[in-house]
Amino acid sequence: MLETMSPGIGSGLRVALMVGMASMAGRPAPAEDWPQFRGPHRDGSWAETGLAETFPAGGPQVRWRQPVGYGWSSPVVAGGRVFVSDAVLEKPVARERLLCFDEATGKRLWAFDYVAPYPEWAFEPGQGGGPTATPIVQNDRVYVLGANGEVHCLAVETGAVRWSRKLGEEFEIGSMGCRASPLIDAGRLILFTGARPDAGVMALDPETGATLWRAMDEGISNSSPVIIKRDDGPHLIVWTTASVFSLNPATGALDWREPMTTSSNDCVSTPVSHGERLLIGGLMMEYRPGEAKPAILWPAERTVALKRILSHTSTALYLDGHVYSARMRGELACLDASTGRELWQTDGITESKSGASIHLTPAADGAVYLFTDEGVLIRAVLSPSGYEERARAKVIEPTSPFGAKKCAWSPPAYANGHGYFRNDLEVVCVDLRETQRP
Repeated sequence: MLETMSPGIGSGLRVALMVGMASMAGRPAPAEDWPQFRGPHRDGSWAETGLAETFPAGGPQVRWRQPVGYGWSSPVVAGGRVFVSDAVLEKPVARERLLCFDEATGKRLWAFDYVAPYPEWAFEPGQGGGPTATPIVQNDRVYVLGANGEVHCLAVETGAVRWSRKLGEEFEIGSMGCRASPLIDAGRLILFTGARPDAGVMALDPETGATLWRAMDEGISNSSPVIIKRDDGPHLIVWTTASVFSLNPATGALDWREPMTTSSNDCVSTPVSHGERLLIGGLMMEYRPGEAKPAILWPAERTVALKRILSHTSTALYLDGHVYSARMRGELACLDASTGRELWQTDGITESKSGASIHLTPAADGAVYLFTDEGVLIRAVLSPSGYEERARAKVIEPTSPFGAKKCAWSPPAYANGHGYFRNDLEVVCVDLRETQRP
């Protein structure tokens, strides 16, 4: 589950942080915000220390909970505020919202909403359509992408609109098709919307909303793009239903493209970068000297599509030469990162079923937090020799219908000693610190 101080450095960054913390004679690492999808470095890691090794009886202390509506986006935390995007469905009108809460108390500070063009199916009982893209905060602004291409830049203090665009009226965008979370890099707000013609990926000016560049015409997926930093400059990595490709984030020019046909239900995980390696779902690629395009390391190029998927609900973790990931039915597996050979697999993390998910978040103290589709938070140690569970507690109820089950699919956020979890009914803040304070 790994990608800045530039998106793309994953566990290499984690090692550097741990070395730095060792030199601090055991002092806790400074608390940090979680201002975008998968955290401050967009790699799913949490650099904070001073966290409890086990959970109290009854689970981590709930600091606050507040009602929210439908949606699969993650909470984000920045500057003492928590932001959650959702939808209120009152047929025939759907309204998408961005809610802002006080980080310490959970008090709602403001709400911004607008009418969104939702299809009929979204209003059916049990369907619960809502925004999937996670908001992103930079400085005094928060940016949110709606399910149908509505883009808003809002003031973090008040929710006042700085600028907005309805991309669904400017381009052809599939209904409820904007699922990938936006990113910001070097003065560019980068969106993966699948817009046509030739605007599947685009960069906007964060200050004005003006288009800086647009590129590609491929099917939209659920995978959020990342930027990796290499000696020849930054690369924007995007996984669509037709391929994985790299663009120059400054211009949108194509660096390389690898055909990779995948169902939109399966290309969900975020690209994972570590050193010279790039993991796309379950396809490991590797940059080699003198070659602009990374080679396929495993599995074999002719492998059928589903064999190139580890999980269709969550992103793998690359750690110390190994890949840890949920499997398609919720088993947790450890693979050799060089060969793809499975070293071990364990079940019991979550019930075995289609739609199972395990979101993996490595902490700076060597533990890993696992959040499952059952709304369960686990603290464990993962190594090539096996899985060692240290604590487990249910932190939120699963509410998203999937067959006969309900799931909690939204990835969590971790910031300033706390975990933030949401479903279609509420957002919950729990205290994960070793010393819990009022």
